[in-house]
Amino acid sequence: MDFQPIIYGILSVIIVSLISLVGSVFFLLKTKDLNKMVLYLISLSVGALLGDVFIHILPEAFENFDTLKIGIYVLSGIIFSFIIEKIIHYRHRHIHQKDHSHKEHPHTFAIMNLMGDLVHNFIDGIIIATSYLVSIPVGIATTIAVIMHEIPQEIGDIGVLIAGGFSKTKAILLNLLTALTAVLGTIIGFILASSEPMLAFLLPFSAGNLLYIASSDLIPQLHKSVHEEQSLKISVVQLIFMLIGIAAMLSLLLLE
Repeated sequence: MDFQPIIYGILSVIIVSLISLVGSVFFLLKTKDLNKMVLYLISLSVGALLGDVFIHILPEAFENFDTLKIGIYVLSGIIFSFIIEKIIHYRHRHIHQKDHSHKEHPHTFAIMNLMGDLVHNFIDGIIIATSYLVSIPVGIATTIAVIMHEIPQEIGDIGVLIAGGFSKTKAILLNLLTALTAVLGTIIGFILASSEPMLAFLLPFSAGNLLYIASSDLIPQLHKSVHEEQSLKISVVQLIFMLIGIAAMLSLLLLE
């Protein structure tokens, strides 16, 4: 058995988990500067995620597996992400409404945010493991794409926890603990994807998850910021950072 993908995968997911600590560093910045930086990081993340899907993951899948099944599995990844997000949002609304009438649970909105992070980080771990089983370069590309996505997300998550009543120290610690579920996801991902039929499913399924994150979660945030600022300059900068993210994924083809 080749242990190299497993070693790379575990090291990568540990690095991804430690990215949760980055949020605390960014909170030293002024709010205006922080918001601007997060906006550019999201743009970079969109380019990296889309680049990873269309430059690395899907070409590998189409090269090795049945074309029709790949399409179905990508769609299943998108639908799965949609269902998970709907469940999390429903729980958010339901508990948040209860909080208005029952003041004894001041932290429930923040706790639901943590629960959502547990699920997302676990799935990230599976995606990283699956990518490394295809090849080391694909695994590295996916890890970088996930890191670019994690940085702005972790900044937002810590903000939600602090707004939910947690101290900065506790918010950072809890965020780190939830981030570590990605390690569990990676271990389970290696176990599941070690057989070729499961790898044939998980690879395009992972692509569907990443597509959903980029198109449903991140791009609408970019449109919203432009609408609020009414600025052509912001749109151009967003596009530039997206192209930088795609270029970064293209450059990783040199590793193959």
